[in-house]
Amino acid sequence: MPAEIWSVLIVGGGPCGLMLANELGRRGIDAILVDAKPTTAFNPQANATQARTMEHFRRLGFADEIRALGMPPEFPTDIAYFTRYAGHELARYKLPSANQARAQVSGLSGSWSAAELPHRVSQKYVEATLRTHAEKLPGISVNYSWKLVSFHDEGSHVDAVIESIADGQRKEVTAKYLVGADGPRSMVRDQLGFSYQGETGVIRDFMGGQMYAIYLRAVEFYNLVPHPPAWMNVTFNADRRAFMTAVDGKGEFAFHTQLRAHEHPDTITDADALAMFQAAVGAPVQAEILSRGNWTAGHALVTDHFQKGRVFLGGDAVHLFTPTGGLGYNTAVEDAVNLGWKLAATLKGQGGPDLLATYEVERRPVAIRNTGYARRLADSLGLFLPVPEIEVDEPEGAKAREIAGAHLEAHARAEFNIPGVTFGGRYDGSAIIIADGTQPPPDTANLYVPTACPGGRAPHIWLDQNKSLFDVFGFEWTLLRMGRDNAASSGLISSARTAGLELEVVDIAEPAVRELYEADFALVRPDQIVAWRGNSIPDPTGLLSTVTGHPVDMPAIA
Repeated sequence: MPAEIWSVLIVGGGPCGLMLANELGRRGIDAILVDAKPTTAFNPQANATQARTMEHFRRLGFADEIRALGMPPEFPTDIAYFTRYAGHELARYKLPSANQARAQVSGLSGSWSAAELPHRVSQKYVEATLRTHAEKLPGISVNYSWKLVSFHDEGSHVDAVIESIADGQRKEVTAKYLVGADGPRSMVRDQLGFSYQGETGVIRDFMGGQMYAIYLRAVEFYNLVPHPPAWMNVTFNADRRAFMTAVDGKGEFAFHTQLRAHEHPDTITDADALAMFQAAVGAPVQAEILSRGNWTAGHALVTDHFQKGRVFLGGDAVHLFTPTGGLGYNTAVEDAVNLGWKLAATLKGQGGPDLLATYEVERRPVAIRNTGYARRLADSLGLFLPVPEIEVDEPEGAKAREIAGAHLEAHARAEFNIPGVTFGGRYDGSAIIIADGTQPPPDTANLYVPTACPGGRAPHIWLDQNKSLFDVFGFEWTLLRMGRDNAASSGLISSARTAGLELEVVDIAEPAVRELYEADFALVRPDQIVAWRGNSIPDPTGLLSTVTGHPVDMPAIA
């Protein structure tokens, strides 16, 4: 059989691979995705979709669909800490339900000025939605129960062999590019010879070493537990430390507990798993075990490279997190967003020879940054130890609970109010960012100062109660015109037309937007990153050459 010809071969059908398929398909780029799993995730896996990820879902047109998934629309997304779930409540950080988030978002400013707020939804639902939308796109072929057997970068293309899990049938595939989004045990990464660097094997009292995950259904839970419902439920005692997220708000939970030295994953039975859950509850609540298995916490790892030749890596294949802050899945989505538009521009002849090299240059520092934030949050929670008397109904127990509650409330604010982490990732130093001599605000987790300093997310503002500034951006490039001399942009518009670039020109008269961007013009990339800003455009061809990865002495044309 002759080889199948594709522009991009995506290996891995998790959030990174599926998001990349959507980014490419929306741009008219054909791609084939393979994943050895029979379908998208059954287990809940990641449970927090950050606001920036929701903004990307909004850009693709299905943020409302995602926000309708998971828990009931009025279910609180609080983070609550208990000695045990039916015991003493120690602290609670209140967060809005899905309906409240919809109602509140257009009234927020400052750090939380955003087109979308976070949404607490299990990854299993997100993956299914991403798959549905990818499969609707012309030129996208999604193939679960198929695995990559081998590949070879021939210089001008990649030759690969894929195999059906069901019957062993093999196919040859020729693709212009291959993207390995195939998880922490990535076959693609291993063949490239890349390795993780950073911190691993960290042992903590909690969120370090061997953890045990139980996906379960306990319909009696909310009747037996005397506390208001919460999305994230965390135990704090000397016996059974655990965190548990609500999956559907009706009795399905993703329960994760720290294994003690005497507990070995291979010997744990269903009865043992149920006993772990009941110990965390502090009551003999019955539960149906839907799935269970061990995993390892204590990672803060990033590979030494993200690309070699025509082969790229993204998601867990290049960065591995301890899941505090929910940063792993969200970082993976942004990998796909960054790589997607660059692959499409290159395949269409719009991107220059330097464009694809900026994927590693831009994403690797962000991965190191984000794994570092997650590590520090894990330390804050996992190195804080419960004293034996914390469950005692005596004055010393009450005092211990007061001290623990203060620490855990402060921790919750540090872990779950992170606009700086969410919006503050930057691509300073990238060859396709044109610096203007200004410096961005300091990078802090819990404070985000909106800035149009080139290299970061375009600052957001609501134009009216229902229209975000991001809603008027084009899907590809956007030129914001905020001054009085719009004619000064005619050369840039003409150069973009000559280069074959899709450029949306947006005129904004509101003084607040001009004040926010601090320039008459701003050029926003397809991933909503400010590539350049200024009050005049003296060299439009050179500007476009730079931001599309062409050497400055070459015209930015296909």
